[in-house]
Amino acid sequence: MSVETLTTISPVTNKPILTRNGLSDVDLKTIPDTATRAFDSFRRTKLSERQAIVKKALKLLDDRKDELAKEITEQMGRPIAYAAKEVTTAVMRGNYLLKISDDVLSDTEGDAEKGFRRYIRKVPLGPVLILFPWNYPYLTLVNSIVPALLAGDSVILKPSPQTPTSAEQIQRAFADAGLPEGVVQVFHSGSSVQIEALARSSQIQLICFTGSVANGLSVQHAASDRIGVRVGLELGGKDPAYIRPDVDLKWAAEEIVDGAIFNSGQSCCSVERVYVHEQIYNDFASAVQDVLKGYRLGDPFDSKTHVGPVISKRSAEAIKSHIKDALDKGATDATPDNDSFKSPPADGNYVAPTLLTNVNHNMDVMTEETFGPVIPLMKVKDDAQAIKLMNDSQFGLTASIWTKDVEKGHELIDDVEAGTVFVNRCDYPSPDLAWVGWKDSGRGQTLSKYGFDQFVKLKSYHVKDYPK
Repeated sequence: MSVETLTTISPVTNKPILTRNGLSDVDLKTIPDTATRAFDSFRRTKLSERQAIVKKALKLLDDRKDELAKEITEQMGRPIAYAAKEVTTAVMRGNYLLKISDDVLSDTEGDAEKGFRRYIRKVPLGPVLILFPWNYPYLTLVNSIVPALLAGDSVILKPSPQTPTSAEQIQRAFADAGLPEGVVQVFHSGSSVQIEALARSSQIQLICFTGSVANGLSVQHAASDRIGVRVGLELGGKDPAYIRPDVDLKWAAEEIVDGAIFNSGQSCCSVERVYVHEQIYNDFASAVQDVLKGYRLGDPFDSKTHVGPVISKRSAEAIKSHIKDALDKGATDATPDNDSFKSPPADGNYVAPTLLTNVNHNMDVMTEETFGPVIPLMKVKDDAQAIKLMNDSQFGLTASIWTKDVEKGHELIDDVEAGTVFVNRCDYPSPDLAWVGWKDSGRGQTLSKYGFDQFVKLKSYHVKDYPK
C-alpha cells in the first residue's frame, strides 16, 4: 500500500505550503503498540512528576507563542493580531486544569468502618486517541491532552491536515519538558479508513473527537462494537443570541459582531442566530451596521486586519450558498458599505462579513451550521417566542441572552436547551465550568473538574485488617 501525501493549502494564497506523509500499514499496528508500552510505564509515575512535566510544557508553549502564532496564521488564516492569544489562552486553560489536578485525582474515602480502609481511586484509563480540528488547534487539544497526561494516560494525536504543525509543536514541547518517549505520538492522515481502523484497535481506551457531526458519527460508529472503549464528541453548533429591548444598543452590537465573526465565524460556539425584540429590531440592525463599518477584511499578516480568509474554497462556497438561499427566500442584505469588504486580496478564500435581516427558520442560515462571518437577525415579539426559536435546533452548544434585567435573563436561560448559557456574554469556554454539548452538539464533557472523568476509571478498594 502506498503512503498518502497530505498537502496543506494556504487559505491566504491557495498555494501549497506544507506536506506530510500519512500512515503505512505498519504504522497502524505500531502506533497503538507503542502507546500501550508507554502507558504501562507512565501510569506508574507519581502525579507530582506528571504535574512537573505539564507545567514545564505549558511554559514552553507560552515562550514559543509568537512562532506558533505565525504558523496558525499561515495554515488557517486567523489574523496575526489575534493568533498568539489562542496559545496564551490554551496555556491559561492548561494551568487551571493543572491547578485542580491534586484535588480531582485524589482518592475518595468511603464511610468509616472499623478494621477496614475503604476508598475509591481514579486510575489511568490507557491509550487515548485525540482527533482535533484546525479552527482552534491549541485550545481544543489542551482540553484533552492535559487531563489525559495528568491522569497517567498515553496519547495519540491526529491533527487536521490543515494545521499539521500544531500536534508536532505540542509533542516537541512535552518532549523538551521531559515526557518519556512514546507517551505522546503524532500521526497525519486524511483517510477515514485509517482513522476508523485505529478507533477499532483493542488497545485504544478512549477516543476524543472534535469536529463535524458527520465525522463524529463515523468515529462513534467505528467504535460501536467495543464495550470497553469510550467516545467523547465535541461537535457543531448553531448558537443563538436573544437581544431584549432594554439593552444598550451600541454595546450589544459590538459584542454580537465580535461573537459572530471573530475567527471569520469559524467556531462551534460562534453566534450564528440573532433574535431581536421587535421594539428595537431596526435600531439594533443599524447599530450592527455601525460596528461592521469599522471592521477590516484582508491579509491576515497585516496587524490591522480584523477578519481573514475562511479555511478553503469549499467552505467559502458553502457560506455563500447560505447567504444566497436566504436572499432567494426574502432576506435582505443589510451589510454596510465598507471598502475592505468589496476588494479583499484576490487569491485567498475571503468572505466578507455579511448582515442579513428579515430572516426566518425556512432559511438554511438559521437552521444549518454556517461556520462563517454571517450575522442573521430575526425579529421576535416577546421572550417566549425568542426562547422557542432558540430551542428550535438540532444543536445545543451555547446560547446567550442580552438584557439589563440580569435576573430576568437568568430566569430565561433556565429554559434554553444548551450546554453552556450566558447572560450578557458569549463565546467564552471558562476552564472552571464544564464544556458540554447537548443534542447533536456532542456527548461527554471537557474542562472543569468534570473534564477529567473520561480519562480515568474508578477502582474501589476494600482493605481489611488481618484478623489476629
